[in-house]
Amino acid sequence: MSENAPGSTLPADSVTGIRCSDAEREQVRASLYTAAGERRLTMDEVEERLGRLEEVRFRHELTAVTADLPATEAKDAEGWRSIIIAAGRALAADLAVLLGRAPGPAPGRRRVLIGIVVLIGLLAAAALVVGAVHGFGADGFESHGMDAVEHGHG
Repeated sequence: MSENAPGSTLPADSVTGIRCSDAEREQVRASLYTAAGERRLTMDEVEERLGRLEEVRFRHELTAVTADLPATEAKDAEGWRSIIIAAGRALAADLAVLLGRAPGPAPGRRRVLIGIVVLIGLLAAAALVVGAVHGFGADGFESHGMDAVEHGHG
C-alpha cells in the first residue's frame, strides 16, 4: 500500500505522500494564531499563511507553513490548565498594552477597551464587597433602615 495511485505525480516516499487531516490543519492554524499572539507574525502574514493552509493536501506541506516558527511544546496542557495558561498569557499581553510596555505599537481602541474591562471588573468587585458587608438576603438592604430596631437588627 506504499505505492501511490496510478497516474500520480507524487514521490513514492510514504512520508511525503500522506494526506493531512482537518485536525492537523487545525493544529497548524492554532500555531499560527499563537505566533500572531506572540507577535512573531503580523496579521497579514497570518492571513497569507491561512490561505496557503487551505490549499495544503499533504503533511510535508503543512510543515512548510510553520517552518520558520518555533516548535510548539510536545507536552501541551490539557483541559482547564490550557485555558488558564491561555488566559494568563492574554492578561499579561493586555497589561503590557495598558501600561505601554507592549513590544509594538498598541492600537488606541484596544487600550480603551482594556481600560473599560478593567473598570467593569473593579466595579463588579466593589459590588460584591458591598453586598457581602450589607448582606445578600431578602432582608439584606432593607434591614438597615430606620425600622431595623423593630426586627432585632439594631
